[in-house]
Amino acid sequence: MIIDYGCRPPVPEFAQTGSTHLKRYRSIYASSERAVGDRDAHTLADLIGMYDSVGAEHVVVKARDLETTFGWRISNEDVAKFCKDNGPRFIGFAGVDPHKGMTAVRELETAVRDLGLRGLNLQCFEHKLAINDKRLYPLYAKCVELDIPVNLHTSINFSTATLMEYGRPILLDEVMVHFPDLRVCAAPPGFPWVHELIGVAWRHANVHIGLVAVRPKYLNVAGSGYEPLLQYGRTILQDRIIFGSSYPMMPIERTVREVEDLPLDDTVKRKWLYGNAKKFLRI
Repeated sequence: MIIDYGCRPPVPEFAQTGSTHLKRYRSIYASSERAVGDRDAHTLADLIGMYDSVGAEHVVVKARDLETTFGWRISNEDVAKFCKDNGPRFIGFAGVDPHKGMTAVRELETAVRDLGLRGLNLQCFEHKLAINDKRLYPLYAKCVELDIPVNLHTSINFSTATLMEYGRPILLDEVMVHFPDLRVCAAPPGFPWVHELIGVAWRHANVHIGLVAVRPKYLNVAGSGYEPLLQYGRTILQDRIIFGSSYPMMPIERTVREVEDLPLDDTVKRKWLYGNAKKFLRI
């Protein structure tokens, strides 16, 4: 049994049409995307079959609102409808545009209370805002009030239309000092500041680390930069690592298998692939 914390379904509502700022990702992830196969030909039925094959109990799908910065979004309404139409396996996170001020706060409340979405997704580099930018604070406060988690991009990004610094994990420390009750999944897992992210998670019990957009095998490759995640993730942070396939950037079955092949106790593998996400999402 697994929970996949990161997936973009192959349906028109999730298409990244117009997202020209992400064009470089296609070359960076070319090898992994080739392993997925002809992703443009995949159907929702294909995706369901992939999840059946790995025993996926739940899958998180996420909205994004980048209208101010890049003129593009995946709407909360579309994500909510997708989850409703395809059953309880799918869990939706809202996406709002922090530049819209109180409108974004109200949209988040509507997405949770009326649409049934169960978290907030903020790819701060796409908003051209640092994780600790005070324009995000009303949204963090609303997450605490609504008792929902927030997903934050905490890693390098490959869009040269925005700054890499916006995703630096150390910035999350200030947020957690101000909002100790905020439940955060920091994903992807911090490269090239992996130790920073580990330090922030070690300091703050409500910070989880999303193992998404990176091949799990690299946690066991010397010199990859990800090795500390294996060491700390099987010891003091074993209850805070959350698996995500990042489909269609990476193939679901291979990504699950690479976690299972890591030198981890079976109990820890179970936590990474299932238990930690279940607790984080309060399923």
